Amino acid sequence: MKKGVLLNSPISSVISRLGHTDKITIADAGLPIPSSVERIDLALTQGIPDFMSVLQTVTHEMQIEAVMLAEEIKTINPSLFNEILSYLNLLEQEQKKPIQIMYVSHEAFKKQLTENKAVIRTGECTPYANIVLFSGVTF
Repeated sequence: MKKGVLLNSPISSVISRLGHTDKITIADAGLPIPSSVERIDLALTQGIPDFMSVLQTVTHEMQIEAVMLAEEIKTINPSLFNEILSYLNLLEQEQKKPIQIMYVSHEAFKKQLTENKAVIRTGECTPYANIVLFSGVTF
């Protein structure tokens, strides 16, 4: 039996296939996911699982080099924005490598989804609770 933190088989499989700079997205319940991208739907009901729990679990399994957020999260969902920034700061310390943070409009965020290896849909129902994770290397 797998000993690591992440038990979800589809997410583990996607992460194991990532190369340097490949992207996956963790999304809220409302983000439109293109049919051309693998959709891993974890949503059970509103708020379950929540965005931060999924982000924390996935990043324990995946080396993160950079992230992308919608610019709108800063003003429309500042509480989650600050929680994400705090967590990324801790993750940088754990990884011993910096994490670049990029901001784009929500429209540009949605357009780049077709370039992702997968989108993980959570039950999060707060606005702009979406993040693109760019795979890094551990060496």
